[in-house]
Amino acid sequence: MKNVVYVILGTFLGIVLYKSEAASWFRIYEMFQFDSFHMYGIIGSALAVGTVLVLLIKKGRIKSFSGEIISIPDKEKSFARYILGGTLFGLGWALAGACPGPIYILVGAGYWPIIIVLIGAVLGALVYGIVRGKLPH
Repeated sequence: MKNVVYVILGTFLGIVLYKSEAASWFRIYEMFQFDSFHMYGIIGSALAVGTVLVLLIKKGRIKSFSGEIISIPDKEKSFARYILGGTLFGLGWALAGACPGPIYILVGAGYWPIIIVLIGAVLGALVYGIVRGKLPH
C-alpha cells in the first residue's frame, strides 16, 4: 500500500514537471544558452526548498514513515570530485537534453527516442557501480 502512495506522488511530480516545461528540451536548451531564466528559477526554487528541508531534518530529529529517525551524515569536503562530477553531469544533461528525472517524464509523455538516453543512463549507472570501488572517493 505504501508503494501506491509513492507511485501517486511520483506521477503528480511528473505532471507538475511536464506542465511547468521543466522536461522540455527547448527550455533546457534556452537555459544552457542563457536565453531564459525559466529553468534557473525552477532549479533555484528546488535548491532553496531542499536546503531548508534538509536543515529542518537535521535539526528537528524528523522520523521517516517507518518511525526511524532520519540521519543525514555530513559529506566529505572535496572540491575536485564535485567539479568533475558536476561537469560530467552537466555535459550529459546538455547533450541528452534531459537530466535523469525528466527522462522518465519524457518516456511517459511518448517521446520514444529518449529511451536511448534512458538506456545510456542505466548503463552508465551500472558501469559506475562496477568501477566504484576503484574510484578515488
